[in-house]
Amino acid sequence: MSNDVLTIGYLGNGKSTNRYHLPFSTLLTDRIRVKTIYARSLYKTEWARLQGIHYTDRLEELLFDNEIELVVVTTPVASHYELVKRVLNAGKNCLLEKPFTLNRRQAVELFDLADQKGLMLQAYQNRRFDSDYLTVKKVIKSGKLGDIYEIRQTFDYYRPEVPEGHAFFSPETSLLYNHAPHCLDQIISLFGAPNRVDCDVRQLLGNNRMNDYYDIDLYYDGLKVTVASSYYRIKPRPSFEIYGKKGVFVKQEKDRQEFHLKQFYMPANPDFGLDRPEDFGVITYIDDNGCMHEERVRSERGNYAMFYEKLYNTLKKNQPQEVKKETTLLVMQILETGIEQLV
Repeated sequence: MSNDVLTIGYLGNGKSTNRYHLPFSTLLTDRIRVKTIYARSLYKTEWARLQGIHYTDRLEELLFDNEIELVVVTTPVASHYELVKRVLNAGKNCLLEKPFTLNRRQAVELFDLADQKGLMLQAYQNRRFDSDYLTVKKVIKSGKLGDIYEIRQTFDYYRPEVPEGHAFFSPETSLLYNHAPHCLDQIISLFGAPNRVDCDVRQLLGNNRMNDYYDIDLYYDGLKVTVASSYYRIKPRPSFEIYGKKGVFVKQEKDRQEFHLKQFYMPANPDFGLDRPEDFGVITYIDDNGCMHEERVRSERGNYAMFYEKLYNTLKKNQPQEVKKETTLLVMQILETGIEQLV
């Protein structure tokens, strides 16, 4: 195998691996080779095996294969801390699904171990390559809105069966831990660490039930950003609302990559993940001549494979990590602070 090819393995063979990783890592056949996938049981899965990949229920075959340079951990968050320690102690770089760990202390220990071993440890923040987020970055950069003073980002569902199906509270099943990490990461990667954070985290079904609502305010100099979600929004709020002193941009619809993946419409299709014209956001602004404009903004194309391209460049071309340690630790700190309201 050429030294220019990154050989990787997956620790876990569930929905995360098969829906949010393999469709993108396997696109980059000139740079990435998926060699092995580990699962505790090889026969209890709804996912079809891919040709050319070795499937195993022996973890040692993954951890002690000298060809494998990177292990991607996609198991439930409660197992992350112990499994990542095993991966790092086996001398493998590690990409870890979100939520990263159960708390900041565990994350610090894992990053310290990676540093001691001279290995890369990184959070999988694929939603940095969502079309709605990339479009928001484009609109802000255009300057048409003037100075930005407020941003609202929401990730709503109407899925009452999810919280109603959980009899007891646990951080690892909370809406906060499972959905806020990528929203917070998007904002922090764009604006940096906030000056102050306020968290409103609730259990709409009552005490000791699943967390099914959060509203987090991040304060910067002259800017307030709200990140919010609920399982009880029968009509979702806009994905993004950007308010500036000269205008506003509203993007109602979210990135369509997940929508297509759930229908097994794969990235090899030329229109995979593309917004339709009716999905485009609307910008309303006043130009330098005092004239008002309102127009649809063509969405940027989302592409989760870009995360794997950047991962390849980090491990093979010594380029900086896409997701910095400091950002991941700050996200964990905010999650931990928010969930403490319910413990």
